[in-house]
Amino acid sequence: MTDESPVLYEVRDGTAWITLNRPAKRNALSESLQEQLSALLWDADEDNRVHAVVLKAAGPDFCSGYDLQKYDQPVPGQVDHRRGRAKFDDDAWHQERAQRLRMALFDMHKPVIAQVHGRCLAGGTDLALLCDIVICSDDALFGFPPARSQGSLPSHMWLYLVGPQWAKRLLLTGDSIRGVDAVQIGLALKAVPADTLDAEVAALAGRLSLIDADLLSANKRIVNLGLEMMGARTLQRMAAEMDARGHLAASRFQFNETVRTQGLKEAVRRRDEPFGDAVVKL
Repeated sequence: MTDESPVLYEVRDGTAWITLNRPAKRNALSESLQEQLSALLWDADEDNRVHAVVLKAAGPDFCSGYDLQKYDQPVPGQVDHRRGRAKFDDDAWHQERAQRLRMALFDMHKPVIAQVHGRCLAGGTDLALLCDIVICSDDALFGFPPARSQGSLPSHMWLYLVGPQWAKRLLLTGDSIRGVDAVQIGLALKAVPADTLDAEVAALAGRLSLIDADLLSANKRIVNLGLEMMGARTLQRMAAEMDARGHLAASRFQFNETVRTQGLKEAVRRRDEPFGDAVVKL
């Protein structure tokens, strides 16, 4: 796999290292990146050399979210016999299809560690929070700013990690929280100085590599099945449909129109400027 690939893959010391590799786009999630990521996750799950997976990212940010230059173009109608996105059910169908790619993180048998640095926003949180363990830098930034105007979350593990009040506090406002505080509310397991993040994650992955992969699978799956018994999988499906509903809000159409006429940067500025410093501090 070349350095030009949107996702890099390496198996080393019992761990599959998967790296989001669109640093110039802050690792924005294009459709091709999501499809390739899902395929590589299943490859790692099938590989008997692999005990655990680390999901990390190249460049200054883990992930800025979904690739809005594509998703916020004029809504296409039906082409020949294929679904467009103009109808509510069409939009929900596309959201569910994309969600199935992300759910590999939850469904695969082997544990996945999210190594988060820089910004982890919007779709970046959809990836990180479906992982089994989140280790982040102290100054990492978690949040879902698009909830202010563009829709709701198409994946939703926030409730299970931080509880209802913190989920509402962050998602109703689109505000963000730093890594060191994210640990305090359960959004991440541990935060460390940025220059020690690689070593921290490698040490944990190394400990997992000492355990029989079949036992790792059994212990991951019992926890995740417990989450399913608490409704986690149903909530993910509902989240995709609610995002399609959120796309019908007037603010979504206004955001898209600004993207088309004045560019994404201006649309984001207008969305976020009224909130000022939107970082929650404990």
